[in-house]
Amino acid sequence: MSRRPATVAASLLAVLALGAVSACSSNSGSTTASSGGTPTVKLMVGGIDKQIYLPYQLAQNLGFYKKYGVDVQLSTEQDGGVGAEEAMASGQVDMAGAWYNHTIEFQAKGKAVEDVVQLSGAPGEREMCTKKSGVTSGADFKGKTLGVTDLGSGTDTLTQFLAAKKGVKTSQFHRIGVGAGSTAIAALQNGKVDCVMTTQPTVAAIQKKGVGTSAIDLATTQGATAAMGGAYPAASVLARTDWVDAHKDTVQKVVDALVATMHWINSHSAADIANKLPVSFVSNQLVTKADYITALTEDKGQFLPDGIMPAGGPKTSLATEQLVGNVKGSVDLSKTFTNDFAVQANKTEGFKTTTTPAGPTG
Repeated sequence: MSRRPATVAASLLAVLALGAVSACSSNSGSTTASSGGTPTVKLMVGGIDKQIYLPYQLAQNLGFYKKYGVDVQLSTEQDGGVGAEEAMASGQVDMAGAWYNHTIEFQAKGKAVEDVVQLSGAPGEREMCTKKSGVTSGADFKGKTLGVTDLGSGTDTLTQFLAAKKGVKTSQFHRIGVGAGSTAIAALQNGKVDCVMTTQPTVAAIQKKGVGTSAIDLATTQGATAAMGGAYPAASVLARTDWVDAHKDTVQKVVDALVATMHWINSHSAADIANKLPVSFVSNQLVTKADYITALTEDKGQFLPDGIMPAGGPKTSLATEQLVGNVKGSVDLSKTFTNDFAVQANKTEGFKTTTTPAGPTG
Protein backbone atom coordinates (compact mmCIF):
# COMPACT_ATOMS: atom_id res chain seq x y z
CA MET A 1 0.00 0.00 0.00
CA SER A 2 1.35 3.38 -0.95
CA ARG A 3 2.24 5.72 1.89
CA ARG A 4 0.95 8.96 0.55
CA PRO A 5 -1.14 11.94 1.67
CA ALA A 6 -4.77 12.26 0.74
CA THR A 7 -5.93 12.72 -2.86
CA VAL A 8 -8.97 14.82 -3.74
CA ALA A 9 -12.25 13.61 -5.11
CA ALA A 10 -11.91 10.96 -7.79
CA SER A 11 -14.13 12.87 -10.18
CA LEU A 12 -11.78 15.84 -10.14
CA LEU A 13 -8.76 13.63 -10.67
CA ALA A 14 -10.44 12.04 -13.66
CA VAL A 15 -10.83 15.47 -15.22
CA LEU A 16 -7.21 16.29 -14.48
CA ALA A 17 -5.99 13.05 -15.95
CA LEU A 18 -7.76 13.91 -19.19
CA GLY A 19 -6.78 17.55 -19.27
CA ALA A 20 -4.14 19.30 -17.25
CA VAL A 21 -1.68 16.43 -16.95
CA SER A 22 -0.39 13.72 -19.22
CA ALA A 23 -1.42 10.13 -18.72
CA CYS A 24 1.28 7.91 -17.34
CA SER A 25 2.67 5.51 -19.91
CA SER A 26 2.64 1.82 -19.12
CA ASN A 27 6.07 1.55 -20.76
CA SER A 28 9.40 1.88 -19.01
CA GLY A 29 10.17 5.33 -17.62
CA SER A 30 13.59 5.52 -19.35
CA THR A 31 14.51 9.06 -20.36
CA THR A 32 14.34 9.66 -24.08
CA ALA A 33 15.17 12.58 -26.33
CA SER A 34 12.30 14.42 -27.97
CA SER A 35 12.68 16.44 -31.15
CA GLY A 36 15.62 18.79 -30.92
CA GLY A 37 17.47 16.56 -28.48
CA THR A 38 15.58 17.74 -25.38
CA PRO A 39 15.48 15.00 -22.74
CA THR A 40 12.03 13.77 -21.74
CA VAL A 41 11.26 12.89 -18.12
CA LYS A 42 8.13 11.18 -16.82
CA LEU A 43 7.17 12.51 -13.39
CA MET A 44 4.15 11.20 -11.47
CA VAL A 45 2.78 13.29 -8.60
CA GLY A 46 0.89 12.00 -5.59
CA GLY A 47 -2.17 14.19 -6.20
CA ILE A 48 -1.11 16.97 -8.54
CA ASP A 49 -4.11 19.25 -7.84
CA LYS A 50 -3.37 19.48 -4.11
CA GLN A 51 -1.78 22.63 -2.76
CA ILE A 52 1.07 20.71 -1.17
CA TYR A 53 2.07 19.52 -4.63
CA LEU A 54 1.43 22.68 -6.66
CA PRO A 55 5.09 23.41 -7.62
CA TYR A 56 5.26 20.61 -10.20
CA GLN A 57 2.39 21.94 -12.32
CA LEU A 58 3.31 25.56 -11.62
CA ALA A 59 6.79 24.96 -13.08
CA GLN A 60 5.10 23.64 -16.21
CA ASN A 61 2.71 26.57 -16.51
CA LEU A 62 5.50 29.11 -15.93
CA GLY A 63 7.45 27.52 -18.78
CA PHE A 64 10.40 26.70 -16.53
CA TYR A 65 10.91 23.09 -17.62
CA LYS A 66 11.16 24.29 -21.21
CA LYS A 67 13.39 27.20 -20.20
CA TYR A 68 15.89 24.88 -18.55
CA GLY A 69 15.89 22.39 -21.40
CA VAL A 70 13.79 19.42 -20.30
CA ASP A 71 10.43 18.04 -21.39
CA VAL A 72 8.68 16.95 -18.20
CA GLN A 73 5.59 14.83 -18.76
CA LEU A 74 3.44 15.14 -15.64
CA SER A 75 0.89 12.59 -14.46
CA THR A 76 -1.01 12.05 -11.23
CA GLU A 77 -1.71 8.94 -9.20
CA GLN A 78 -5.30 7.81 -8.96
CA ASP A 79 -7.31 6.60 -5.97
CA GLY A 80 -6.84 2.85 -5.74
CA GLY A 81 -3.98 2.94 -8.25
CA VAL A 82 -0.24 2.63 -7.89
CA GLY A 83 1.36 5.34 -5.77
CA ALA A 84 3.74 7.81 -7.40
CA GLU A 85 6.71 6.56 -5.40
CA GLU A 86 5.95 2.93 -6.26
CA ALA A 87 5.58 3.80 -9.96
CA MET A 88 9.01 5.43 -9.80
CA ALA A 89 10.63 2.55 -7.92
CA SER A 90 9.29 0.02 -10.42
CA GLY A 91 10.45 2.03 -13.43
CA GLN A 92 7.02 3.02 -14.75
CA VAL A 93 8.10 6.65 -14.46
CA ASP A 94 11.47 8.33 -13.96
CA MET A 95 10.63 10.55 -11.00
CA ALA A 96 8.00 10.90 -8.32
CA GLY A 97 6.56 14.02 -6.73
CA ALA A 98 6.13 12.50 -3.27
CA TRP A 99 7.21 12.75 0.35
CA TYR A 100 10.85 12.44 1.40
CA ASN A 101 10.10 9.76 4.02
CA HIS A 102 9.67 7.17 1.25
CA THR A 103 13.43 7.21 0.66
CA ILE A 104 13.94 6.01 4.24
CA GLU A 105 11.33 3.28 3.86
CA PHE A 106 12.82 2.16 0.55
CA GLN A 107 16.30 1.92 2.06
CA ALA A 108 14.92 -0.21 4.88
CA LYS A 109 13.61 -2.54 2.16
CA GLY A 110 16.96 -2.64 0.36
CA LYS A 111 16.04 -0.20 -2.44
CA ALA A 112 18.21 2.82 -3.26
CA VAL A 113 16.01 5.88 -3.83
CA GLU A 114 17.01 9.50 -3.20
CA ASP A 115 15.47 12.94 -2.87
CA VAL A 116 17.06 15.33 -5.40
CA VAL A 117 15.22 18.55 -4.49
CA GLN A 118 13.16 19.45 -1.43
CA LEU A 119 10.08 21.61 -1.99
CA SER A 120 8.50 21.79 1.48
CA GLY A 121 9.49 21.67 5.11
CA ALA A 122 6.08 20.56 6.39
CA PRO A 123 3.53 17.89 5.47
CA GLY A 124 0.91 20.49 4.56
CA GLU A 125 -1.61 18.51 6.62
CA ARG A 126 -4.05 19.62 9.30
CA GLU A 127 -5.91 17.53 11.85
CA MET A 128 -9.45 18.74 11.27
CA CYS A 129 -11.74 17.92 14.20
CA THR A 130 -15.35 18.48 15.18
CA LYS A 131 -15.86 20.88 18.07
CA LYS A 132 -17.38 18.17 20.26
CA SER A 133 -14.30 15.96 19.82
CA GLY A 134 -12.30 17.99 22.32
CA VAL A 135 -9.09 17.21 20.43
CA THR A 136 -6.31 19.80 20.67
CA SER A 137 -3.26 17.50 20.50
CA GLY A 138 -2.27 13.86 20.08
CA ALA A 139 -2.84 13.37 23.80
CA ASP A 140 -6.58 13.64 23.10
CA PHE A 141 -6.65 10.83 20.51
CA LYS A 142 -7.41 8.21 23.16
CA GLY A 143 -10.84 6.71 22.55
CA LYS A 144 -11.36 8.66 19.33
CA THR A 145 -12.01 7.55 15.75
CA LEU A 146 -9.58 9.27 13.41
CA GLY A 147 -9.84 9.50 9.65
CA VAL A 148 -6.79 9.06 7.41
CA THR A 149 -6.49 8.83 3.64
CA ASP A 150 -6.15 5.09 3.87
CA LEU A 151 -4.45 2.72 6.30
CA GLY A 152 -0.72 2.74 5.59
CA SER A 153 -0.77 6.19 4.00
CA GLY A 154 1.40 9.15 4.98
CA THR A 155 -1.50 10.61 6.95
CA ASP A 156 -1.79 7.32 8.82
CA THR A 157 1.89 7.46 9.77
CA LEU A 158 1.61 11.05 10.96
CA THR A 159 -1.53 10.31 12.97
CA GLN A 160 0.21 7.46 14.79
CA PHE A 161 3.26 9.64 15.35
CA LEU A 162 1.27 12.48 16.92
CA ALA A 163 -0.31 9.99 19.29
CA ALA A 164 2.97 8.26 20.15
CA LYS A 165 4.63 11.61 20.90
CA LYS A 166 2.01 12.07 23.63
CA GLY A 167 2.25 8.51 24.95
CA VAL A 168 -0.98 7.27 23.34
CA LYS A 169 -0.77 3.77 21.86
CA THR A 170 -2.39 2.87 18.54
CA SER A 171 -4.53 0.33 20.38
CA GLN A 172 -6.12 3.20 22.32
CA PHE A 173 -7.78 4.84 19.29
CA HIS A 174 -9.36 3.77 16.02
CA ARG A 175 -8.13 4.68 12.53
CA ILE A 176 -10.18 4.35 9.36
CA GLY A 177 -9.60 5.33 5.74
CA VAL A 178 -11.89 8.14 4.56
CA GLY A 179 -10.07 9.37 1.46
CA ALA A 180 -10.20 13.12 0.92
CA GLY A 181 -12.42 15.74 -0.59
CA SER A 182 -16.13 14.95 -0.37
CA THR A 183 -15.64 11.59 1.35
CA ALA A 184 -13.53 13.06 4.14
CA ILE A 185 -15.99 15.90 4.62
CA ALA A 186 -18.91 13.46 4.76
CA ALA A 187 -17.12 11.38 7.41
CA LEU A 188 -16.97 14.44 9.66
CA GLN A 189 -20.51 15.56 8.87
CA ASN A 190 -22.00 12.14 9.53
CA GLY A 191 -20.14 11.57 12.79
CA LYS A 192 -18.18 8.65 11.36
CA VAL A 193 -14.95 10.20 12.65
CA ASP A 194 -13.98 12.71 15.30
CA CYS A 195 -11.12 14.08 13.22
CA VAL A 196 -9.58 13.67 9.79
CA MET A 197 -6.06 14.49 8.67
CA THR A 198 -6.14 16.23 5.31
CA THR A 199 -4.75 19.03 3.19
CA GLN A 200 -5.93 21.98 1.16
CA PRO A 201 -8.31 22.44 -0.54
CA THR A 202 -10.25 19.92 1.61
CA VAL A 203 -9.32 21.87 4.75
CA ALA A 204 -10.88 25.05 3.36
CA ALA A 205 -14.04 23.18 2.38
CA ILE A 206 -14.38 21.70 5.88
CA GLN A 207 -13.96 25.11 7.47
CA LYS A 208 -16.42 26.74 5.07
CA LYS A 209 -19.07 24.10 5.80
CA GLY A 210 -18.50 24.52 9.53
CA VAL A 211 -18.06 20.79 10.16
CA GLY A 212 -14.56 20.98 11.61
CA THR A 213 -11.70 23.21 12.70
CA SER A 214 -7.92 22.89 12.62
CA ALA A 215 -6.81 21.23 15.86
CA ILE A 216 -3.20 20.45 14.91
CA ASP A 217 -1.21 22.41 12.33
CA LEU A 218 1.23 20.42 10.24
CA ALA A 219 0.64 22.68 7.26
CA THR A 220 3.47 25.14 7.84
CA THR A 221 7.12 24.64 8.71
CA GLN A 222 6.55 26.48 12.00
CA GLY A 223 3.54 24.34 12.87
CA ALA A 224 5.28 21.09 11.96
CA THR A 225 8.30 22.03 14.06
CA ALA A 226 6.08 22.74 17.07
CA ALA A 227 4.12 19.49 16.75
CA MET A 228 6.87 17.16 15.59
CA GLY A 229 10.02 18.57 17.12
CA GLY A 230 11.56 19.75 13.88
CA ALA A 231 10.98 20.56 10.23
CA TYR A 232 9.38 17.61 8.44
CA PRO A 233 10.47 17.52 4.80
CA ALA A 234 7.52 16.41 2.71
CA ALA A 235 6.96 17.29 -0.97
CA SER A 236 10.07 16.52 -3.01
CA VAL A 237 11.30 14.83 -6.17
CA LEU A 238 12.35 11.22 -5.72
CA ALA A 239 14.25 9.02 -8.15
CA ARG A 240 16.11 5.73 -8.10
CA THR A 241 19.78 6.31 -7.30
CA ASP A 242 20.93 4.28 -10.31
CA TRP A 243 18.73 6.43 -12.58
CA VAL A 244 20.07 9.65 -11.04
CA ASP A 245 23.67 8.50 -11.52
CA ALA A 246 22.98 7.71 -15.18
CA HIS A 247 21.10 10.97 -15.93
CA LYS A 248 22.80 13.69 -13.86
CA ASP A 249 22.52 16.38 -16.54
CA THR A 250 18.80 15.71 -16.94
CA VAL A 251 18.24 15.68 -13.18
CA GLN A 252 20.00 19.03 -12.93
CA LYS A 253 17.65 20.52 -15.52
CA VAL A 254 14.58 19.33 -13.62
CA VAL A 255 15.98 20.68 -10.35
CA ASP A 256 16.92 23.99 -12.01
CA ALA A 257 13.31 24.42 -13.10
CA LEU A 258 11.85 23.56 -9.71
CA VAL A 259 14.32 25.70 -7.75
CA ALA A 260 13.38 28.63 -9.98
CA THR A 261 9.73 27.82 -9.24
CA MET A 262 10.32 27.83 -5.49
CA HIS A 263 11.92 31.28 -5.68
CA TRP A 264 8.96 32.42 -7.79
CA ILE A 265 6.52 31.12 -5.16
CA ASN A 266 8.47 32.85 -2.42
CA SER A 267 8.33 36.20 -4.22
CA HIS A 268 4.69 36.11 -5.36
CA SER A 269 1.32 36.20 -3.65
CA ALA A 270 -1.13 33.35 -3.29
CA ALA A 271 -3.34 35.11 -5.84
CA ASP A 272 -0.46 35.29 -8.32
CA ILE A 273 0.16 31.56 -7.86
CA ALA A 274 -3.51 30.65 -8.23
CA ASN A 275 -3.70 32.65 -11.45
CA LYS A 276 -0.95 30.49 -12.96
CA LEU A 277 -2.55 27.15 -12.06
CA PRO A 278 -5.20 25.26 -14.06
CA VAL A 279 -8.72 26.53 -13.36
CA SER A 280 -9.79 23.05 -12.24
CA PHE A 281 -7.18 23.14 -9.47
CA VAL A 282 -8.39 26.36 -7.88
CA SER A 283 -12.14 26.31 -8.51
CA ASN A 284 -14.06 23.06 -8.29
CA GLN A 285 -16.71 21.19 -6.30
CA LEU A 286 -14.68 21.68 -3.12
CA VAL A 287 -13.67 25.32 -3.16
CA THR A 288 -14.06 28.63 -4.96
CA LYS A 289 -10.99 30.43 -6.22
CA ALA A 290 -11.31 32.92 -3.35
CA ASP A 291 -11.30 30.01 -0.87
CA TYR A 292 -8.26 28.53 -2.57
CA ILE A 293 -6.33 31.80 -2.36
CA THR A 294 -7.24 32.27 1.32
CA ALA A 295 -6.10 28.74 2.12
CA LEU A 296 -2.85 29.13 0.20
CA THR A 297 -2.13 32.43 1.91
CA GLU A 298 -2.53 30.65 5.26
CA ASP A 299 -0.40 27.61 4.40
CA LYS A 300 2.14 29.06 1.96
CA GLY A 301 4.77 28.81 4.71
CA GLN A 302 5.18 25.10 4.04
CA PHE A 303 7.19 25.81 0.88
CA LEU A 304 10.95 26.14 1.07
CA PRO A 305 12.34 29.05 -0.96
CA ASP A 306 15.38 27.35 -2.47
CA GLY A 307 14.84 23.59 -2.84
CA ILE A 308 17.40 22.68 -0.18
CA MET A 309 16.85 19.89 2.35
CA PRO A 310 16.72 21.68 5.73
CA ALA A 311 19.02 20.77 8.60
CA GLY A 312 17.31 18.37 10.99
CA GLY A 313 14.61 17.42 8.49
CA PRO A 314 15.88 13.92 7.70
CA LYS A 315 16.36 13.17 11.39
CA THR A 316 12.78 14.22 12.16
CA SER A 317 11.47 12.03 9.35
CA LEU A 318 13.54 9.05 10.50
CA ALA A 319 12.37 9.50 14.09
CA THR A 320 8.77 9.47 12.85
CA GLU A 321 9.28 6.24 10.91
CA GLN A 322 11.01 4.57 13.86
CA LEU A 323 8.46 5.65 16.44
CA VAL A 324 5.53 4.19 14.50
CA GLY A 325 7.47 1.04 13.65
CA ASN A 326 7.83 1.48 9.88
CA VAL A 327 11.62 1.33 10.10
CA LYS A 328 13.40 -0.85 12.64
CA GLY A 329 16.93 -1.26 11.28
CA SER A 330 19.72 1.25 10.76
CA VAL A 331 19.43 3.87 8.03
CA ASP A 332 22.19 5.82 6.30
CA LEU A 333 20.51 9.20 5.89
CA SER A 334 23.30 10.48 3.63
CA LYS A 335 22.03 8.13 0.92
CA THR A 336 18.41 9.26 1.14
CA PHE A 337 18.88 12.82 -0.15
CA THR A 338 21.29 15.14 -1.89
CA ASN A 339 21.54 18.93 -1.88
CA ASP A 340 24.10 18.96 -4.69
CA PHE A 341 21.62 19.65 -7.49
CA ALA A 342 19.75 22.37 -5.57
CA VAL A 343 22.97 24.09 -4.50
CA GLN A 344 24.15 24.13 -8.10
CA ALA A 345 20.77 25.42 -9.33
CA ASN A 346 20.85 28.34 -6.91
CA LYS A 347 24.47 29.10 -7.76
CA THR A 348 23.86 29.04 -11.52
CA GLU A 349 21.00 31.54 -11.29
CA GLY A 350 22.57 33.68 -8.58
CA PHE A 351 19.69 32.98 -6.19
CA LYS A 352 20.22 33.76 -2.51
CA THR A 353 19.70 30.70 -0.32
CA THR A 354 18.19 31.01 3.15
CA THR A 355 17.63 27.39 4.16
CA THR A 356 20.31 25.89 6.41
CA PRO A 357 21.25 22.68 4.56
CA ALA A 358 21.19 19.27 6.19
CA GLY A 359 24.53 17.53 6.52
CA PRO A 360 25.25 13.86 5.76
CA THR A 361 23.73 12.73 9.06
CA GLY A 362 20.55 14.74 8.50
